[in-house]
Amino acid sequence: MIKHSIKSFIILSAFIVALSSCNNDKKSMEVEEVEVIPDSIVELRDDQVKLSGIETGAIEMRSLSGTLKVSGLVAVAPQNLATVSAPLGGFVKSASLMPGSTVTKGQTLAILENQEFIDIQQNYLETKNKFEYAEAEYKRHTELYKDDVYSQKNLQQVTTEYKSLKTQLKALEQKLALVGINPSNLTDDNISRSIPVVSPISGYVKTVNVNIGKFVSPSDVLFEIVNSDNLFLELTLFEKDADKASTGQKIRFFINNESEQHDAVIYQTGKSISDDKTYKVYATVSGKCKNVLPGMYVNAEIEASSNQVTAVPNESIASFDEKDYIFVFEKNKVEDGKPFTEYRMIQVQKGVSDKGFTEIVLPEGFDFQIAKVVVKGAYNLLSAKKNAGEMAC
Repeated sequence: MIKHSIKSFIILSAFIVALSSCNNDKKSMEVEEVEVIPDSIVELRDDQVKLSGIETGAIEMRSLSGTLKVSGLVAVAPQNLATVSAPLGGFVKSASLMPGSTVTKGQTLAILENQEFIDIQQNYLETKNKFEYAEAEYKRHTELYKDDVYSQKNLQQVTTEYKSLKTQLKALEQKLALVGINPSNLTDDNISRSIPVVSPISGYVKTVNVNIGKFVSPSDVLFEIVNSDNLFLELTLFEKDADKASTGQKIRFFINNESEQHDAVIYQTGKSISDDKTYKVYATVSGKCKNVLPGMYVNAEIEASSNQVTAVPNESIASFDEKDYIFVFEKNKVEDGKPFTEYRMIQVQKGVSDKGFTEIVLPEGFDFQIAKVVVKGAYNLLSAKKNAGEMAC
């Protein structure tokens, strides 16, 4: 009886083990049949595809020109901006110009008075008289030395004095020219205590820092003169757009939110990237623009070069978290008797946009010729991807 019970227990245990093994195998088979969808794949049922309005098309090769929107400032070349100072300083005797006044090259801006002006003129005339005498003595002694009438030592003394006075005279001539006095016209009868401060260029007065009676030193800026006939733009581009601007490209720009368009042409591009990861581009303003002045802020559009690039309709690109994506048809399939469509999400880089199309840079090795890209409903697919919990919101 005991043997029979032990035998029955063994048979029952074997049956339970066998049954458990079968269940495990069945569960294992069920796990193996579960489909793992890659992170880059979005799948929709056919009715969802129709509801989302998804349409596919081809990635095309198109010639896009497009525009690049940038900002910058109106500036003038160094030769068209003049800072006027007085080399010896002095008291302002007269000044009548106001900011905005138009001036021509050589026009008097102010009159200054200074005792030093008198001293320089006096020294010049006295040195000139001494030099004329020394020059005559030098010539006379040179002739006498040739006739063996005069000694070499005496000739050397006369020559030294002559050259010393000549040097002093030349130095005083330069000082007179520096303060605006013509040495050729200076005589004993026209010594003046005042001199004119003249404009070195034609243009308009930007800044006036003088008034009657004010003493100005050589380092003081009295006036700033700007010639606005030849203006240029200093535009700031981001580092990623540095290759989209080149010499000769045309620019349209606007100032003060005005609708009037002004034109410019790029004449030079920067040779380095700044610490803030920006890039400078310089353009010459075409023609004369009356309401465009140095220092003004401008919004500009650079016309990008036209070339053949891979492009898709603007609606094909979906942006998320500062990245851009397109969706391409992957395959059709059936699950539980229901038709599904899979789309693959691909990250791209955007380029120029023109006439409803945008340039895209595709991953290396991607065959765009056989790909079917989603041209409508890309954002619906992006939403489906996010709602599936596969993207960080």
